[in-house]
Amino acid sequence: MLCLLLLVPALAQQIAIELGKSSLPLNQYYTISVRLQNQQLQEYTSFPEIEGFKKSNKYSSTKTIITGGTTTTILTITQNYAALDEGVYTLKPFTMKVNGQTLQSEGMVINVTEMQADVPQDANLPPNMILPEEEQVQPEQEAEFVDREDNAFLTLYTDKEEVFVGEGVNVALYFYLAEQDQRLLDFYDFANQMNGILRQLKQSHVWEETFDFTEITPENVTVQGEPYLRFKLYEAVLYPIMAKPLVFPQLRLRMIKYKVAKNPTLLTEDRQEGHKTFFSRPREVQVKELPPHPLRDVVAVGDYRLQERLSQEVVPVNKTFNYVFQVEGTGNLDAIMPPDPSAPAGLEFYPPDVQQEVTRRAGTVMGSKRFAYTIIAREAGVYNMSRKMEWVYFNPATAAYDTLRPTLQVHVTGAPDNDALVMSRDLGSFYKIINNEDNTLVSVHLFNEIKRYTNIILLVLLGVSVFIFIKR
Repeated sequence: MLCLLLLVPALAQQIAIELGKSSLPLNQYYTISVRLQNQQLQEYTSFPEIEGFKKSNKYSSTKTIITGGTTTTILTITQNYAALDEGVYTLKPFTMKVNGQTLQSEGMVINVTEMQADVPQDANLPPNMILPEEEQVQPEQEAEFVDREDNAFLTLYTDKEEVFVGEGVNVALYFYLAEQDQRLLDFYDFANQMNGILRQLKQSHVWEETFDFTEITPENVTVQGEPYLRFKLYEAVLYPIMAKPLVFPQLRLRMIKYKVAKNPTLLTEDRQEGHKTFFSRPREVQVKELPPHPLRDVVAVGDYRLQERLSQEVVPVNKTFNYVFQVEGTGNLDAIMPPDPSAPAGLEFYPPDVQQEVTRRAGTVMGSKRFAYTIIAREAGVYNMSRKMEWVYFNPATAAYDTLRPTLQVHVTGAPDNDALVMSRDLGSFYKIINNEDNTLVSVHLFNEIKRYTNIILLVLLGVSVFIFIKR
Protein backbone atom coordinates (compact mmCIF):
# COMPACT_ATOMS: atom_id res chain seq x y z
CA MET A 1 0.00 0.00 0.00
CA LEU A 2 2.88 2.40 0.75
CA CYS A 3 4.38 1.70 -2.70
CA LEU A 4 1.03 2.46 -4.36
CA LEU A 5 0.74 5.73 -2.42
CA LEU A 6 4.18 6.75 -3.69
CA LEU A 7 3.08 6.03 -7.25
CA VAL A 8 -0.06 8.23 -7.07
CA PRO A 9 1.73 11.59 -7.62
CA ALA A 10 3.66 10.18 -10.58
CA LEU A 11 0.47 8.86 -12.20
CA ALA A 12 -1.30 12.17 -11.65
CA GLN A 13 1.43 14.03 -13.53
CA GLN A 14 0.91 11.84 -16.60
CA ILE A 15 -2.58 13.32 -17.21
CA ALA A 16 -3.16 17.03 -16.76
CA ILE A 17 -5.51 19.87 -17.79
CA GLU A 18 -3.97 22.93 -19.42
CA LEU A 19 -5.83 26.24 -19.74
CA GLY A 20 -5.22 28.91 -22.38
CA LYS A 21 -4.07 32.47 -21.71
CA SER A 22 -6.44 34.72 -19.82
CA SER A 23 -6.28 37.82 -22.04
CA LEU A 24 -7.06 37.32 -25.71
CA PRO A 25 -8.62 39.22 -28.64
CA LEU A 26 -12.15 38.52 -29.78
CA ASN A 27 -10.98 36.90 -33.04
CA GLN A 28 -8.78 34.33 -31.25
CA TYR A 29 -9.83 31.04 -29.74
CA TYR A 30 -9.62 30.30 -26.04
CA THR A 31 -8.40 26.73 -25.45
CA ILE A 32 -8.67 23.99 -22.84
CA SER A 33 -6.35 21.03 -23.35
CA VAL A 34 -5.92 17.57 -21.82
CA ARG A 35 -2.35 16.29 -21.91
CA LEU A 36 -1.53 12.57 -21.56
CA GLN A 37 2.01 11.27 -21.19
CA ASN A 38 2.85 7.70 -22.24
CA GLN A 39 -0.84 6.76 -22.31
CA GLN A 40 -3.42 6.01 -24.96
CA LEU A 41 -6.67 7.94 -24.89
CA GLN A 42 -9.42 5.45 -24.01
CA GLU A 43 -12.28 7.65 -22.81
CA TYR A 44 -12.94 11.11 -21.47
CA THR A 45 -15.89 13.23 -20.50
CA SER A 46 -16.96 16.34 -22.38
CA PHE A 47 -15.11 19.60 -22.09
CA PRO A 48 -16.93 22.17 -19.92
CA GLU A 49 -19.26 24.84 -21.23
CA ILE A 50 -18.14 28.46 -20.71
CA GLU A 51 -20.70 31.20 -20.34
CA GLY A 52 -20.18 33.74 -23.11
CA PHE A 53 -18.33 31.27 -25.35
CA LYS A 54 -19.35 28.73 -27.97
CA LYS A 55 -17.55 25.47 -28.56
CA SER A 56 -15.77 25.36 -31.90
CA ASN A 57 -13.54 22.74 -33.49
CA LYS A 58 -11.34 20.31 -31.61
CA TYR A 59 -8.02 18.74 -32.58
CA SER A 60 -5.32 16.43 -31.21
CA SER A 61 -1.54 16.46 -31.45
CA THR A 62 1.08 13.86 -30.56
CA LYS A 63 4.68 14.50 -29.57
CA THR A 64 7.17 11.61 -29.42
CA ILE A 65 10.63 11.97 -27.88
CA ILE A 66 13.26 9.19 -28.03
CA THR A 67 16.33 9.91 -25.93
CA GLY A 68 18.91 7.32 -24.93
CA GLY A 69 16.62 4.46 -25.90
CA THR A 70 13.73 5.82 -23.78
CA THR A 71 10.53 6.80 -25.62
CA THR A 72 8.19 9.48 -24.27
CA THR A 73 4.86 10.16 -25.99
CA ILE A 74 2.72 13.21 -25.20
CA LEU A 75 -0.86 13.29 -26.53
CA THR A 76 -2.76 16.58 -26.34
CA ILE A 77 -6.52 17.00 -26.96
CA THR A 78 -7.47 20.67 -27.44
CA GLN A 79 -10.96 22.19 -27.45
CA ASN A 80 -11.38 25.64 -29.04
CA TYR A 81 -13.88 28.18 -27.67
CA ALA A 82 -15.08 31.24 -29.62
CA ALA A 83 -16.09 34.29 -27.59
CA LEU A 84 -19.48 35.75 -28.42
CA ASP A 85 -18.58 39.29 -27.30
CA GLU A 86 -15.83 41.25 -25.57
CA GLY A 87 -15.79 41.45 -21.79
CA VAL A 88 -14.63 39.64 -18.67
CA TYR A 89 -15.85 36.06 -18.23
CA THR A 90 -15.34 33.46 -15.54
CA LEU A 91 -14.39 29.85 -16.21
CA LYS A 92 -15.83 28.12 -13.16
CA PRO A 93 -13.94 25.26 -11.45
CA PHE A 94 -14.67 21.99 -13.23
CA THR A 95 -13.68 18.33 -13.33
CA MET A 96 -13.05 15.95 -16.21
CA LYS A 97 -12.68 12.20 -16.15
CA VAL A 98 -9.93 10.91 -18.45
CA ASN A 99 -9.15 7.17 -18.68
CA GLY A 100 -10.95 6.62 -15.39
CA GLN A 101 -8.98 9.34 -13.57
CA THR A 102 -10.73 12.47 -12.28
CA LEU A 103 -8.93 15.74 -13.03
CA GLN A 104 -9.78 19.03 -11.33
CA SER A 105 -9.24 22.59 -12.53
CA GLU A 106 -9.68 25.73 -10.45
CA GLY A 107 -10.86 27.73 -13.47
CA MET A 108 -9.79 31.28 -14.24
CA VAL A 109 -10.92 34.74 -15.31
CA ILE A 110 -10.92 35.29 -19.09
CA ASN A 111 -10.58 38.81 -20.48
CA VAL A 112 -11.76 39.23 -24.08
CA THR A 113 -10.69 42.48 -25.75
CA GLU A 114 -11.23 44.31 -29.06
CA MET A 115 -15.01 44.56 -29.31
CA GLN A 116 -16.37 43.97 -32.80
CA ALA A 117 -19.15 45.94 -34.48
CA ASP A 118 -21.24 42.86 -35.30
CA VAL A 119 -23.07 41.97 -32.13
CA PRO A 120 -24.66 38.52 -32.16
CA GLN A 121 -28.43 38.47 -32.19
CA ASP A 122 -30.29 37.56 -29.05
CA ALA A 123 -31.09 33.90 -28.62
CA ASN A 124 -34.51 32.85 -29.83
CA LEU A 125 -36.89 32.75 -26.93
CA PRO A 126 -39.46 29.93 -26.67
CA PRO A 127 -42.89 31.08 -27.91
CA ASN A 128 -45.56 31.92 -25.39
CA MET A 129 -48.02 29.14 -25.94
CA ILE A 130 -50.07 29.53 -22.73
CA LEU A 131 -53.67 29.70 -23.68
CA PRO A 132 -56.35 31.45 -21.65
CA GLU A 133 -58.04 29.14 -19.23
CA GLU A 134 -61.35 29.34 -21.05
CA GLU A 135 -59.74 28.20 -24.31
CA GLN A 136 -58.21 25.01 -22.84
CA VAL A 137 -60.17 21.93 -23.88
CA GLN A 138 -59.74 18.27 -23.25
CA PRO A 139 -58.87 16.12 -26.28
CA GLU A 140 -61.78 14.07 -27.37
CA GLN A 141 -59.74 11.54 -29.37
CA GLU A 142 -56.21 10.37 -29.87
CA ALA A 143 -53.91 12.75 -31.70
CA GLU A 144 -53.21 12.02 -35.36
CA PHE A 145 -49.53 11.97 -36.44
CA VAL A 146 -48.15 12.50 -39.93
CA ASP A 147 -44.76 11.60 -41.39
CA ARG A 148 -43.06 14.73 -42.65
CA GLU A 149 -40.34 14.60 -45.31
CA ASP A 150 -36.87 15.30 -43.92
CA ASN A 151 -33.82 16.88 -45.56
CA ALA A 152 -30.97 14.70 -44.31
CA PHE A 153 -28.39 12.36 -45.79
CA LEU A 154 -25.35 10.26 -44.91
CA THR A 155 -22.19 10.61 -47.01
CA LEU A 156 -18.64 9.26 -47.02
CA TYR A 157 -16.11 11.85 -48.18
CA THR A 158 -12.64 11.22 -49.64
CA ASP A 159 -10.47 14.14 -50.74
CA LYS A 160 -8.79 12.13 -53.54
CA GLU A 161 -9.93 9.53 -56.06
CA GLU A 162 -6.42 8.25 -56.83
CA VAL A 163 -3.25 8.18 -54.70
CA PHE A 164 0.24 6.73 -54.75
CA VAL A 165 1.39 4.02 -52.36
CA GLY A 166 2.20 5.81 -49.09
CA GLU A 167 0.25 8.96 -49.99
CA GLY A 168 -2.39 10.06 -47.50
CA VAL A 169 -6.09 10.24 -48.35
CA ASN A 170 -8.53 11.97 -46.00
CA VAL A 171 -11.68 9.91 -45.28
CA ALA A 172 -14.61 11.37 -43.33
CA LEU A 173 -18.14 10.19 -42.61
CA TYR A 174 -20.71 12.99 -42.31
CA PHE A 175 -24.41 13.16 -41.48
CA TYR A 176 -26.14 16.26 -42.84
CA LEU A 177 -29.40 17.57 -41.38
CA ALA A 178 -31.31 20.67 -42.49
CA GLU A 179 -31.62 23.22 -39.69
CA GLN A 180 -35.42 23.36 -39.94
CA ASP A 181 -35.64 19.57 -39.48
CA GLN A 182 -33.73 19.34 -36.17
CA ARG A 183 -36.82 18.14 -34.29
CA LEU A 184 -37.51 15.37 -36.80
CA LEU A 185 -34.36 13.26 -36.31
CA ASP A 186 -32.20 12.06 -33.46
CA PHE A 187 -29.38 9.51 -33.07
CA TYR A 188 -30.29 5.97 -32.09
CA ASP A 189 -28.01 3.42 -30.35
CA PHE A 190 -25.10 5.46 -31.66
CA ALA A 191 -22.18 3.67 -29.94
CA ASN A 192 -23.13 0.17 -31.14
CA GLN A 193 -23.89 1.37 -34.66
CA MET A 194 -20.54 3.21 -34.91
CA ASN A 195 -18.65 0.09 -33.86
CA GLY A 196 -20.15 -1.75 -36.82
CA ILE A 197 -19.47 1.17 -39.19
CA LEU A 198 -15.83 1.40 -38.08
CA ARG A 199 -15.33 -2.30 -38.79
CA GLN A 200 -16.56 -1.72 -42.36
CA LEU A 201 -14.27 1.30 -42.81
CA LYS A 202 -11.13 -0.53 -41.67
CA GLN A 203 -8.66 -1.35 -44.45
CA SER A 204 -6.19 -4.18 -43.89
CA HIS A 205 -3.42 -2.68 -46.03
CA VAL A 206 -3.19 0.91 -44.73
CA TRP A 207 -1.53 2.90 -41.97
CA GLU A 208 -4.33 4.82 -40.25
CA GLU A 209 -4.08 8.18 -38.46
CA THR A 210 -7.45 8.59 -36.75
CA PHE A 211 -8.82 11.96 -35.66
CA ASP A 212 -10.54 12.38 -32.32
CA PHE A 213 -14.32 12.06 -32.62
CA THR A 214 -15.32 11.05 -29.08
CA GLU A 215 -17.69 14.02 -28.83
CA ILE A 216 -20.01 14.63 -31.78
CA THR A 217 -20.77 18.35 -32.19
CA PRO A 218 -22.65 19.89 -35.14
CA GLU A 219 -21.11 22.38 -37.58
CA ASN A 220 -23.06 25.04 -39.42
CA VAL A 221 -22.56 24.61 -43.19
CA THR A 222 -24.35 25.59 -46.38
CA VAL A 223 -25.41 23.03 -48.99
CA GLN A 224 -26.72 24.41 -52.28
CA GLY A 225 -27.58 27.69 -50.56
CA GLU A 226 -29.49 26.03 -47.69
CA PRO A 227 -28.31 25.98 -44.05
CA TYR A 228 -27.45 22.52 -42.72
CA LEU A 229 -26.01 20.98 -39.58
CA ARG A 230 -23.09 18.66 -40.30
CA PHE A 231 -22.17 15.92 -37.83
CA LYS A 232 -18.70 14.43 -38.28
CA LEU A 233 -18.97 10.76 -37.24
CA TYR A 234 -15.52 9.57 -38.36
CA GLU A 235 -12.34 11.05 -39.82
CA ALA A 236 -8.93 9.60 -40.57
CA VAL A 237 -6.02 9.91 -42.96
CA LEU A 238 -5.18 6.56 -44.57
CA TYR A 239 -1.77 5.74 -46.02
CA PRO A 240 -1.91 2.63 -48.27
CA ILE A 241 1.15 0.42 -48.00
CA MET A 242 0.53 -1.55 -51.20
CA ALA A 243 -0.97 -0.94 -54.66
CA LYS A 244 -4.43 -2.22 -53.73
CA PRO A 245 -7.61 -0.09 -54.03
CA LEU A 246 -9.30 1.29 -50.93
CA VAL A 247 -12.85 -0.07 -51.09
CA PHE A 248 -15.54 1.41 -48.83
CA PRO A 249 -18.90 -0.41 -48.88
CA GLN A 250 -22.34 1.12 -48.56
CA LEU A 251 -22.80 2.23 -44.94
CA ARG A 252 -26.08 2.44 -43.08
CA LEU A 253 -27.10 4.52 -40.07
CA ARG A 254 -30.42 4.04 -38.29
CA MET A 255 -31.92 7.20 -36.83
CA ILE A 256 -34.92 8.04 -34.70
CA LYS A 257 -37.49 9.65 -36.99
CA TYR A 258 -40.39 11.49 -35.33
CA LYS A 259 -43.86 11.85 -36.74
CA VAL A 260 -45.47 15.17 -35.86
CA ALA A 261 -48.98 15.74 -34.58
CA LYS A 262 -51.41 16.97 -37.22
CA ASN A 263 -53.28 19.11 -34.69
CA PRO A 264 -50.89 19.67 -31.74
CA THR A 265 -52.26 20.83 -28.40
CA LEU A 266 -50.72 21.55 -25.02
CA LEU A 267 -52.32 18.46 -23.49
CA THR A 268 -50.97 15.87 -25.93
CA GLU A 269 -47.59 14.83 -27.23
CA ASP A 270 -46.65 16.63 -30.45
CA ARG A 271 -44.27 13.90 -31.66
CA GLN A 272 -44.35 10.12 -32.10
CA GLU A 273 -41.12 8.15 -32.24
CA GLY A 274 -40.23 5.94 -35.19
CA HIS A 275 -37.10 4.92 -37.12
CA LYS A 276 -35.49 5.58 -40.48
CA THR A 277 -32.30 4.15 -42.03
CA PHE A 278 -29.93 6.31 -44.09
CA PHE A 279 -27.43 4.89 -46.58
CA SER A 280 -24.17 6.24 -47.98
CA ARG A 281 -22.86 5.58 -51.46
CA PRO A 282 -20.00 3.06 -51.79
CA ARG A 283 -16.66 4.60 -52.72
CA GLU A 284 -13.34 3.36 -54.08
CA VAL A 285 -9.92 5.05 -54.16
CA GLN A 286 -7.37 3.72 -56.64
CA VAL A 287 -3.78 3.21 -55.44
CA LYS A 288 -0.84 3.51 -57.86
CA GLU A 289 2.67 2.11 -57.57
CA LEU A 290 5.54 4.55 -57.14
CA PRO A 291 7.73 5.13 -60.20
CA PRO A 292 10.81 2.90 -60.55
CA HIS A 293 13.64 3.84 -58.18
CA PRO A 294 16.29 1.87 -56.22
CA LEU A 295 14.72 3.07 -52.94
CA ARG A 296 11.08 2.78 -54.02
CA ASP A 297 10.17 0.30 -51.27
CA VAL A 298 11.68 2.29 -48.39
CA VAL A 299 11.24 6.01 -49.19
CA ALA A 300 8.72 8.18 -47.37
CA VAL A 301 5.90 9.80 -49.34
CA GLY A 302 4.79 13.37 -48.70
CA ASP A 303 5.65 17.03 -48.99
CA TYR A 304 8.72 17.68 -46.81
CA ARG A 305 11.40 20.29 -46.18
CA LEU A 306 14.64 20.27 -44.19
CA GLN A 307 15.62 22.22 -41.08
CA GLU A 308 19.16 21.67 -39.78
CA ARG A 309 21.32 23.00 -36.98
CA LEU A 310 24.92 22.64 -35.76
CA SER A 311 25.80 23.11 -32.10
CA GLN A 312 29.09 24.76 -33.17
CA GLU A 313 30.80 25.40 -36.49
CA VAL A 314 34.41 25.19 -35.21
CA VAL A 315 35.26 22.07 -33.19
CA PRO A 316 38.62 20.97 -31.68
CA VAL A 317 39.89 17.50 -32.51
CA ASN A 318 38.51 14.70 -30.30
CA LYS A 319 35.59 16.84 -29.10
CA THR A 320 31.92 16.11 -29.67
CA PHE A 321 29.34 18.32 -31.34
CA ASN A 322 25.67 17.91 -32.23
CA TYR A 323 24.03 18.04 -35.63
CA VAL A 324 20.21 18.17 -35.98
CA PHE A 325 18.54 16.90 -39.17
CA GLN A 326 14.83 17.79 -38.94
CA VAL A 327 12.23 16.80 -41.54
CA GLU A 328 9.03 18.91 -41.57
CA GLY A 329 5.90 18.73 -43.68
CA THR A 330 2.77 16.75 -44.49
CA GLY A 331 2.74 12.95 -44.65
CA ASN A 332 3.10 9.78 -42.62
CA LEU A 333 5.82 10.80 -40.15
CA ASP A 334 5.99 7.30 -38.68
CA ALA A 335 7.31 6.04 -42.02
CA ILE A 336 10.27 8.48 -41.99
CA MET A 337 13.53 6.67 -41.34
CA PRO A 338 16.70 8.51 -40.22
CA PRO A 339 19.25 9.36 -42.91
CA ASP A 340 22.18 6.97 -42.99
CA PRO A 341 25.33 9.10 -42.84
CA SER A 342 28.44 7.91 -44.60
CA ALA A 343 31.18 7.56 -42.00
CA PRO A 344 34.31 9.43 -43.20
CA ALA A 345 37.68 8.93 -41.54
CA GLY A 346 37.54 12.29 -39.78
CA LEU A 347 34.05 12.10 -38.20
CA GLU A 348 32.39 9.42 -36.07
CA PHE A 349 28.56 9.40 -35.95
CA TYR A 350 26.50 7.92 -33.12
CA PRO A 351 22.87 6.77 -33.45
CA PRO A 352 20.53 9.78 -33.28
CA ASP A 353 18.01 10.74 -30.62
CA VAL A 354 14.58 10.95 -32.26
CA GLN A 355 11.79 13.42 -31.47
CA GLN A 356 8.48 13.42 -33.37
CA GLU A 357 5.62 15.92 -33.24
CA VAL A 358 2.32 15.17 -35.03
CA THR A 359 -0.68 17.50 -35.43
CA ARG A 360 -4.00 16.33 -36.87
CA ARG A 361 -6.08 19.27 -38.01
CA ALA A 362 -8.47 20.17 -40.84
CA GLY A 363 -8.19 16.73 -42.44
CA THR A 364 -4.39 16.86 -42.62
CA VAL A 365 -1.63 15.14 -40.66
CA MET A 366 1.46 17.33 -40.39
CA GLY A 367 4.42 17.74 -38.09
CA SER A 368 8.14 17.18 -37.81
CA LYS A 369 10.63 14.42 -37.06
CA ARG A 370 13.95 15.45 -35.54
CA PHE A 371 17.15 13.39 -35.64
CA ALA A 372 19.86 14.69 -33.28
CA TYR A 373 23.28 13.15 -34.03
CA THR A 374 26.24 13.21 -31.66
CA ILE A 375 29.47 13.37 -33.68
CA ILE A 376 33.11 13.07 -32.58
CA ALA A 377 35.68 15.02 -34.58
CA ARG A 378 38.65 12.73 -34.98
CA GLU A 379 40.76 14.50 -37.60
CA ALA A 380 41.25 18.15 -38.53
CA GLY A 381 39.67 19.49 -41.68
CA VAL A 382 36.57 21.12 -43.20
CA TYR A 383 33.61 18.74 -43.49
CA ASN A 384 30.58 19.57 -45.60
CA MET A 385 27.55 17.76 -44.14
CA SER A 386 25.95 17.46 -47.59
CA ARG A 387 28.67 14.96 -48.50
CA LYS A 388 28.00 12.89 -45.40
CA MET A 389 24.24 12.32 -45.61
CA GLU A 390 21.12 12.79 -47.75
CA TRP A 391 17.46 11.84 -47.46
CA VAL A 392 15.37 10.71 -50.44
CA TYR A 393 11.55 10.95 -50.51
CA PHE A 394 8.72 10.90 -53.06
CA ASN A 395 6.61 14.03 -53.54
CA PRO A 396 3.10 13.04 -54.77
CA ALA A 397 2.34 16.65 -55.77
CA THR A 398 5.09 16.56 -58.42
CA ALA A 399 4.98 12.76 -58.91
CA ALA A 400 8.78 12.73 -58.65
CA TYR A 401 11.52 11.74 -56.22
CA ASP A 402 13.36 14.48 -54.39
CA THR A 403 16.36 14.64 -52.06
CA LEU A 404 16.96 16.73 -48.94
CA ARG A 405 20.67 17.57 -48.54
CA PRO A 406 22.33 19.49 -45.69
CA THR A 407 23.99 22.83 -46.40
CA LEU A 408 26.02 23.32 -43.21
CA GLN A 409 29.70 22.52 -42.73
CA VAL A 410 31.94 22.10 -39.68
CA HIS A 411 35.61 23.08 -39.28
CA VAL A 412 37.70 20.68 -37.13
CA THR A 413 40.92 22.15 -35.78
CA GLY A 414 43.96 20.84 -33.84
CA ALA A 415 46.09 17.70 -33.76
CA PRO A 416 44.70 14.25 -32.84
CA ASP A 417 45.12 12.99 -29.25
CA ASN A 418 44.11 9.37 -28.67
CA ASP A 419 43.79 9.74 -24.89
CA ALA A 420 41.55 12.78 -25.26
CA LEU A 421 39.47 10.82 -27.76
CA VAL A 422 38.71 8.13 -25.20
CA MET A 423 37.82 10.67 -22.52
CA SER A 424 35.58 12.63 -24.88
CA ARG A 425 33.21 9.76 -25.48
CA ASP A 426 30.03 9.66 -23.48
CA LEU A 427 29.93 6.05 -22.30
CA GLY A 428 26.42 6.38 -20.93
CA SER A 429 24.72 6.55 -17.53
CA PHE A 430 25.80 2.98 -16.61
CA TYR A 431 29.48 3.93 -16.40
CA LYS A 432 28.83 7.23 -14.61
CA ILE A 433 27.70 5.44 -11.41
CA ILE A 434 30.69 3.06 -11.16
CA ASN A 435 32.44 5.14 -8.45
CA ASN A 436 29.30 5.19 -6.26
CA GLU A 437 28.40 1.49 -6.44
CA ASP A 438 29.44 -1.34 -4.08
CA ASN A 439 32.07 -3.63 -5.63
CA THR A 440 31.68 -6.48 -3.12
CA LEU A 441 31.62 -9.87 -4.85
CA VAL A 442 28.39 -11.85 -4.48
CA SER A 443 28.28 -15.60 -5.00
CA VAL A 444 26.25 -16.68 -8.01
CA HIS A 445 25.27 -19.83 -6.05
CA LEU A 446 23.71 -17.90 -3.16
CA PHE A 447 20.17 -18.59 -4.34
CA ASN A 448 20.82 -22.35 -4.57
CA GLU A 449 22.17 -22.37 -1.03
CA ILE A 450 19.16 -20.53 0.31
CA LYS A 451 16.89 -22.95 -1.54
CA ARG A 452 18.72 -25.96 -0.02
CA TYR A 453 18.41 -24.67 3.56
CA THR A 454 14.80 -23.74 3.03
CA ASN A 455 13.96 -27.28 1.86
CA ILE A 456 15.69 -28.74 4.92
CA ILE A 457 13.63 -26.53 7.25
CA LEU A 458 10.42 -27.51 5.44
CA LEU A 459 11.25 -31.21 5.77
CA VAL A 460 11.90 -30.81 9.50
CA LEU A 461 8.60 -29.00 9.98
CA LEU A 462 6.81 -31.69 7.98
CA GLY A 463 8.34 -34.42 10.13
CA VAL A 464 7.33 -32.69 13.32
CA SER A 465 3.78 -32.27 12.02
CA VAL A 466 3.53 -35.96 11.10
CA PHE A 467 4.88 -36.96 14.54
CA ILE A 468 2.34 -34.80 16.39
CA PHE A 469 -0.50 -36.08 14.17
CA ILE A 470 0.37 -39.76 14.80
CA LYS A 471 0.88 -39.22 18.53
CA ARG A 472 -2.56 -37.65 18.95
